[in-house]
Amino acid sequence: MLSNSTHFQESLNKRKEEGTLRRLRLQSDGIDFYSNDYLGLAKSEELQHVLLQKITDNPQLLSGSTGSRLISGNSDIAVSVENDIAQKHQFESALLFPSGYNANLALFSTLPSRHDIIIVDEQIHRSVHDACRLSNAKKLKFKHNDIEDLENVLKKQNRHCYIAIESLYSMEGDFAPIQKIAELADQYNASLIVDEAHSFGIFGYGLVEKYQLQNQVSAAVVTYGKALGAHGAAILCNETVKSYLINFASPFIYTTSAQDFQWMSIKIGYEFLDQHQDLAKKLQHNIRVFRSRNSDSPSAETSPIQAIVIPDNQKLKQLQDTLSEEGFLTYAIYSPTVKEGSERLRICLHSFNTEEEIVKLTEIIREFI
Repeated sequence: MLSNSTHFQESLNKRKEEGTLRRLRLQSDGIDFYSNDYLGLAKSEELQHVLLQKITDNPQLLSGSTGSRLISGNSDIAVSVENDIAQKHQFESALLFPSGYNANLALFSTLPSRHDIIIVDEQIHRSVHDACRLSNAKKLKFKHNDIEDLENVLKKQNRHCYIAIESLYSMEGDFAPIQKIAELADQYNASLIVDEAHSFGIFGYGLVEKYQLQNQVSAAVVTYGKALGAHGAAILCNETVKSYLINFASPFIYTTSAQDFQWMSIKIGYEFLDQHQDLAKKLQHNIRVFRSRNSDSPSAETSPIQAIVIPDNQKLKQLQDTLSEEGFLTYAIYSPTVKEGSERLRICLHSFNTEEEIVKLTEIIREFI
């Protein structure tokens, strides 16, 4: 029996009383407005058939990797997929990771030294904050998407700075002013790192590629568990950074590599994405339908993530329960995941949602706001 188990239970009881206790639940049947499967690739029977055929032809893809990539876990497929990814994104190199969390952990715990400063957008993903705790560098924040505040922070530093942003933020559903931040990073000789988790696949290969910022970005993280419907992530960078990570990043060095099937599913996912660009267009149509009926959102007009801010836990829970009763799967975000007073319903729109579903969803939401 743990000596501090009483503290654990008290903390759990407190969350239960507040209605914010997290639980693992099996996927429910219903209309999906909460998953990150923006383009429906995770459920695509056409894509599943391609993957099944690949396994049938190459059953060895399902074999375990047997070790980290520095020992027995590397393969021709992993190397080939990395080369393909780098070429598609117009970066010099790419390094695969089992997840986006793992990739961010590697980047921010390894690249900045104790002589450096990491300046993060206040709404950056938790994985970056956790990585900064493993780093010897000092972490500072700037106000969300506030160029002026970022520059004020940069002006005060006399050490090398890393700037950490997301191109599309997963809670607010808004875009970083990525071009202006890239210019600011150049001006102050700072290293810009961009997390493209929620923009990849929705806007081509992401906003770094869209705005051709490869030469102004020190590293970018692309994850495959969202629009691509697969799993894993890649860090896009130059050869020097890749070699440095291979040599010094603990999350890479000490992690058993994923199976080759995971890497192959990423390669096939890219090909499928290229062949089905209509899915992103259909998604944008659905976003326009939602926005035309419910514009009271801080999220960007073209974002698949639409936040409905309801700073009242009880009201928010009632809304989610009502939607659930009507067959709509949504996700309520309570503090401390977001700041107190900014609790919200996080709506994720998809290419496979119908106009009728979107209309009914917005009608129910209107009754609560």
